[in-house]
Amino acid sequence: MGQETFHNIGTSTDWIVMVIYFMVIMLFGSYFGRYNRSTKDFFFGGRRFAWWLIAFSIVATGVGSHSFVKYAAKGFENGFSSTMTYINDWFFIPFFLFGWLPIIVYTKIRSIPEYFEKRFSPSARFLATILLLFYMIGYIGIGFLTLGKAAIPLLPESFQLLGMNFNITLMGVVIVIAIITGIYITFGGQTAVIFTDLLQGFILIFAGLFLFVLGLDYLGGFEVFWNLLPMEWKMPLAKFNEPSSFNFVGIFWQDGVAGSIGFLFMNMGLIMRFMATKSVNEGRKAATFNILFMLPISAVVVGCAGWIGKAISVSSPDVVPPNTSPDQIFVVVANIVSSPGVFGFIMAALTAALMSTVDTLINATAAIYINDIHRPIKTWLKKYDEDAKTEDRHELASARISSVVITILGVLAVLVFRDFPTVYEAHGFFHSTLTPPLVIAIFLGIFWRKFTPAAVIASFLGGVALMILGANYPGILIAPFDQGIEMNPAHPYSYIRALYNLFVCAFVAVGVTLTTAHQKKIIERIKLKENHQFVMYFLTVVAAVIFVLLIFSSSLLELHTESYFEISVMLFLALVMSALVALSVNYFVKYDEASNTDGLTAWSIAKAKEMFKGSKINDQEGKKVTVNWKIKPGEEDTINFSKSDLVKMKANVGDLVYISDTRKWLGGLKSIHSVFGEPHDEDGIVYATKDHIEQGQFIKDKLLIAEKEM
Repeated sequence: MGQETFHNIGTSTDWIVMVIYFMVIMLFGSYFGRYNRSTKDFFFGGRRFAWWLIAFSIVATGVGSHSFVKYAAKGFENGFSSTMTYINDWFFIPFFLFGWLPIIVYTKIRSIPEYFEKRFSPSARFLATILLLFYMIGYIGIGFLTLGKAAIPLLPESFQLLGMNFNITLMGVVIVIAIITGIYITFGGQTAVIFTDLLQGFILIFAGLFLFVLGLDYLGGFEVFWNLLPMEWKMPLAKFNEPSSFNFVGIFWQDGVAGSIGFLFMNMGLIMRFMATKSVNEGRKAATFNILFMLPISAVVVGCAGWIGKAISVSSPDVVPPNTSPDQIFVVVANIVSSPGVFGFIMAALTAALMSTVDTLINATAAIYINDIHRPIKTWLKKYDEDAKTEDRHELASARISSVVITILGVLAVLVFRDFPTVYEAHGFFHSTLTPPLVIAIFLGIFWRKFTPAAVIASFLGGVALMILGANYPGILIAPFDQGIEMNPAHPYSYIRALYNLFVCAFVAVGVTLTTAHQKKIIERIKLKENHQFVMYFLTVVAAVIFVLLIFSSSLLELHTESYFEISVMLFLALVMSALVALSVNYFVKYDEASNTDGLTAWSIAKAKEMFKGSKINDQEGKKVTVNWKIKPGEEDTINFSKSDLVKMKANVGDLVYISDTRKWLGGLKSIHSVFGEPHDEDGIVYATKDHIEQGQFIKDKLLIAEKEM
């Protein structure tokens, strides 16, 4: 029996509510474009915001794009086990709080690839940029796919314009939504994203819980709802290895390991939120609040429509047919249990969630383009504007143009994922395929000092080659890892392929790292030869040829899936290629373990903090002070307090200071970071430059509150 789909759901009142919502969000987001005076503001919000503001904007992004549709779908198909993936971040949040978060803040990196250059080498940065762009654009594609699938039930199957009949298609809907989404992100930047997501975070949490209450009321109360659900729908976890479309072990490796580390450690959209917090401690508060309070609530918010839908399908199969398309169940249930206008509000909340992730990812991907493609190319071409402000203005314009291009690429990425049965499976395949190389590289880079450039580059190239072999021949290579899961020939191992991919990337990474001493001995012997440079270039070319051969193995070779010998040869070639890559990197790349790990691993956070400040840390606990401001002449980038205020704050000249408007509800929107300058004798007065006042958007006669940062 095929899946039943719906069209023309909703009334004109609902459409009016949704259109008004769109207009409000676009105006709201565009308004905050006024706070973008530099690329730092456009991408990172000026590192100024309070934890609570970031925490709620994280909710909108994390719960966002795919969650409402995909978890409602799995709630309808599998029940309460749809919440299973929301417990995954517990495993890795300590590594994020005390490893990755302080590193990304204190090293002042502006992107993940930049970390790879500092920690390893420029070539590692180049490869990380390529992999990360694939990941980010793929994620945007998943977001647009979800937006389209959520909108389709609201629209007619076709419409007439100028006497011509037009069929409404998924891609057509995606293109229209992409245009709307792109407007405010292109002009608003990170500050717009944070504040629109703050608003949307509140709306979607309220709307999701409100929908659950409406659903329970429609059914006749919680007891009726509970009794209608089949026993299997009441289980908190899925079955261990069945069905292939949703099982515990596959979801654990795909979502619990690859997905969670990917989201926390390499999702630039999330990381840029933490870069926008005023300090590491504020970032830790935001992440902890999210884990302890918001994720449990969010699990209910995103899955409840599916549970309600299942209960209705049991009691009234004529209202919600059991074969309803799972990806449409959220919209169908919302329409059934709510009245006109209320349904429009709930759909506006869904749209809020959908847009929140997409806008964040577009902004983050534009940041990667500017930082890891645009600037390095200009450096290579040696093309700079003489004036730094002109340079930054040009980069801001380039960032906005790149946002448009990235939006277009995100729309094209929808084509890769649209044929999966549900958004959940498309997203599972995406995580399983694109996250493992970077997940392994980032995690080992942070927590293993001995991890080398040779190991990271070999894991990128060798790992990707082995992953592609696994994708081409899953029945032989991924099957030993399948934990008894049945392979679906249409979409083989959507989830458990994450275990295979993580294993092969980690195998190459750890193997190359542990054999570093042997690699160096081989290189030393080669260097004794007169033609050592030619030898190394030859070995590098051989590695490149093998890599290309492996990448295109399915089309270049007639490889029979029954032939274990031929598969073994391909695996052997992949390992040989990895070894040759490791030797080439050891020969060509300069690497000093001390300088490339100080402040860049979890074991040297104190060093990173000192590097951030530029001097020894002042750990004395001081008080906050309230001051008024005056403009001082000159452009010296320091803030001058009175001597008594310095004593209260336990601050010294050269320490870092954070100054903000005293109105806490602004969340740090009007604030700046600076350095303590020489003190004066006017108590309660701070002297700042005109640039400081403009950057902080401080208002005359409005008091400021200042605190020593470090």
